[in-house]
Amino acid sequence: MSEPIVWLTIFVLSVFVGIEVIAKVSSTLHTPLMSGANAIHGIILLGAVIVTGSTDNAVATAVGLVAIVLAAVNMVGGFVVTDRMLVMFTRRKPMKRDEVGR
Repeated sequence: MSEPIVWLTIFVLSVFVGIEVIAKVSSTLHTPLMSGANAIHGIILLGAVIVTGSTDNAVATAVGLVAIVLAAVNMVGGFVVTDRMLVMFTRRKPMKRDEVGR
């Protein structure tokens, strides 16, 4: 089998496995799973910075810059969404007796 076919097969199989794994996650585990995904996006961002910084090709630098921007937006957005989800599950402090009438 030629090498591109092998890589395409691995990619397609990993997509199917990823969809099956994510579809089976309960809503209770969604926030920790998102936090783990955010950590992985941080590693992807670091890799994009390292690869882009080590190239001399202008096209590769431009593609790397786009990858860095998209990875940063994805990572920051993921942390914002995770933070908002965690706020939904925090308990409110009970009001003091003198604040009830106000």
